[in-house]
Amino acid sequence: MKSITRRKFNTTLVKGVGAATVLGSSAVLMAQNRGRNPKKLGVALVGLGSYSTYQLAPALEETEHCYLAGIVTGTPSKATSWASKYNIPKENIYDYENFDAISKNDAIDVVYVVLPNSMHADFSIRAAKAGKHVICEKPMAVTVEECDAIIQACKDAGVKLGMGYRLHSEPYTQEVKKYVAKQTFGKVHYISAEAGYRSLSNPKQWRLNKDLSGGGALMNMGVYAIQSAIYGTGENPISVTAQEFSTRPEYFKETDETITAQFEFASGATGNIMTSHNIRANRLFASCERGWFELDPASTYIPLAGRTSRGELHFKQESQQKLQMDDFAKHLLYDEPNLAPGEMGKRDMIIVEAIYESIAKGGQKIKLDLPTGYGM
Repeated sequence: MKSITRRKFNTTLVKGVGAATVLGSSAVLMAQNRGRNPKKLGVALVGLGSYSTYQLAPALEETEHCYLAGIVTGTPSKATSWASKYNIPKENIYDYENFDAISKNDAIDVVYVVLPNSMHADFSIRAAKAGKHVICEKPMAVTVEECDAIIQACKDAGVKLGMGYRLHSEPYTQEVKKYVAKQTFGKVHYISAEAGYRSLSNPKQWRLNKDLSGGGALMNMGVYAIQSAIYGTGENPISVTAQEFSTRPEYFKETDETITAQFEFASGATGNIMTSHNIRANRLFASCERGWFELDPASTYIPLAGRTSRGELHFKQESQQKLQMDDFAKHLLYDEPNLAPGEMGKRDMIIVEAIYESIAKGGQKIKLDLPTGYGM
């Protein structure tokens, strides 16, 4: 898969040798705020599409430990409207060309990259070299190689890296993880995870452009299905076999419409995932030794719902994005666990590439050798 920003990406890798020793203002902030009452961390959103507009920005008005401090956009009209709506000072507004000047801005501690997939590596690396902590939306990048480059850039710059995996901060998902860790229903024997929606209203959307997206449903909703299968078993898969099919090839010309994949786990558990841009699906189900658990819906922004063989689940519903960004801020301020580190994003991209490889080889089983941990 080829990134549309490959040239910029390569340029970024060799640029700014001295930046490796630069620490952003947030590193100083961490040292100064070991108590439990620091000022909020400033977050800059890079890319003001629908997710930033309708989810992240409203959530940042509710967060306890961080706030919307800046924006990066290539659309002047958005810069004007956002500045007015969120009272963002002119000096905290950037475009894609002058973005690197953010290194001089002490008001911004965290850069949240919310761009098309092929641009994640470029701007995550530039943010790290500017001395800013990074949150990268899923998928982490369009290749495992780019994931490695992001992780290394953050290590070199001494900044923290988190994935925009909101569900790890969500109470129903956290309950599932507890079931698995405590074996509440015994060992998991089978896991099923489905994540998809119908995307037929806009044939010019960037998700249907492979140069921008790197792939189709798998690179979008498929990440949720992969994640669900992993935290729903507490294991990384050891092999995968996958299939792809399309009912609308004239519409999904460049990207995958629907993909199914079967996982094997070291414990003997098996799993099946399905992801699609033409099927509505939103469920996690696990069959265990002594019962079962289920989330349905399992991954949308709307309130999730859950039940088990013992009864219904009920948890307070809050903005998942609010919880996610506050959790990352607490990681920076108080050294609390990073619920979705960059290594988790890389692991998921390794699985994505293995799924595509299996499909390319006619459904051949692909062995996986993945590291454990990373917030399973």
